[in-house]
Amino acid sequence: PVAPLMTGPARTLVALLAVIAAAFGQESLPPLTDDQPPGSCEELWAGYDPRAEPLDVEILKEWVEEGVTMKVLRYRAGIFKGRKAMIAAIYGHPVDATNLPGLVQIHGGGQYADHRAVLSNAKRGYATISISWAGRISAPGYRVGPDTVQLFWDGASDQAGYRITTDWGALDGYHAPSRNPQNAFPTIPKPAPWTLDEVVSPRNNSWFLCTLAARRALTFLEQQPEVAKDRLGVYGHSMGGKLTVLTAATDDRVTAAAPSCGGVSDRYNVDPLFRATLGDAPYLRKLNCPVIFLSPANDFHGRINDLQTALEEIPARDWRVTCSPHHNHQDTAEYEVATQLWFDQHLRNSFRWPATPGTSVTLRTTDGTPALSITPDLSLPVSRVEVFYTEDADPKADREAVINRFWRYAATKRQDNLWSARLPLADARRPLWVFANVTYALPSPVSGAGYYYGAYTAREFALSSRLSMLPAEQLR
Repeated sequence: PVAPLMTGPARTLVALLAVIAAAFGQESLPPLTDDQPPGSCEELWAGYDPRAEPLDVEILKEWVEEGVTMKVLRYRAGIFKGRKAMIAAIYGHPVDATNLPGLVQIHGGGQYADHRAVLSNAKRGYATISISWAGRISAPGYRVGPDTVQLFWDGASDQAGYRITTDWGALDGYHAPSRNPQNAFPTIPKPAPWTLDEVVSPRNNSWFLCTLAARRALTFLEQQPEVAKDRLGVYGHSMGGKLTVLTAATDDRVTAAAPSCGGVSDRYNVDPLFRATLGDAPYLRKLNCPVIFLSPANDFHGRINDLQTALEEIPARDWRVTCSPHHNHQDTAEYEVATQLWFDQHLRNSFRWPATPGTSVTLRTTDGTPALSITPDLSLPVSRVEVFYTEDADPKADREAVINRFWRYAATKRQDNLWSARLPLADARRPLWVFANVTYALPSPVSGAGYYYGAYTAREFALSSRLSMLPAEQLR
């Protein structure tokens, strides 16, 4: 149960103890000044150095699998309110390899840190740390599910199946479930015994804590002798996609990023403090590294129309998008492989992405039917060019409407290096959204672990154009 808010002498004592702890270097974050919470993402992260304190790494399990050194471990996220917070993770790299690019993999809500992502990346020449911010772990002989997390919270070390896992110490960075039912990610919680600050503060929200943990994972990679510390990437799915954007935007050690199904739409929160400090928009405006957004066209969490806004907001000049039609929060191999290919280009220089397809909509045609022209980059063999469009184009549609939005397929015709498609409309009183997918053949198959860690092998990959969004007034 949540205790009443501390007031008067008790609150003063807590603040004094925090000041004393910070003065002796024991606390990872400084106390607030005059009880004033950070009011922007810049203020939220001002003065924080993810390299400043030791990692205190603990090895929980170690083995070799298919030529890959694998470890379940914990590293120190920080010291908060006098207690150490330790993040569980799975780390792996090819045996005896050196000068490896490093990846931080961030799981989504309800998901696990998973050895399959680490193993598949290692077989492609990467060192990867898959962090368990929610406490769940999937590894051979070391599985931590929700019931096991509860055993850990209860300190039931004498129970069968007990495993050491993520320990947020005095705080609560868990999710699905959170340790405290009042801890909801979309809100800044009221002060409680399990929050950092004794006022309403974005530092009490788990997005902040989990981003801090991801930045500490970058520090872990930097300190591994087999890792090239100037070639670090970060990627994640769903809630991990949002955390990818927050991490890449706040840490200049990130060389490349690949968020999937998240990081573009968390901009409508009713709380202005949340929007300014934890919403996607202020972080997108700081995202400078090369980034690819994996954004299925019917995804409820990273909406395709919000993606277009994100592309206007990011200062990064090197970006791509891949958008599968009719998919919600999942993809097939030719889309999921984009993550691996993006890192191959920016961390290993072993692949070169084609440019984003150019598109142009023509409304004044001889028969009144709109048409789309597509100019793809022909640096790789083009397998096909496909066009998808919809008149079900309400940017404020609710979750169910987004998931069930229908995209019509338009066949394309090629003339020289230009493809075109006709877009018959049912009703010119409705807006039109249209995009093109150019699918390329890969020089050789690429295998990996997908959004939910299932194995896939891709022989081609899809690159999407920008989404053209035409209002009904323009059509008329």
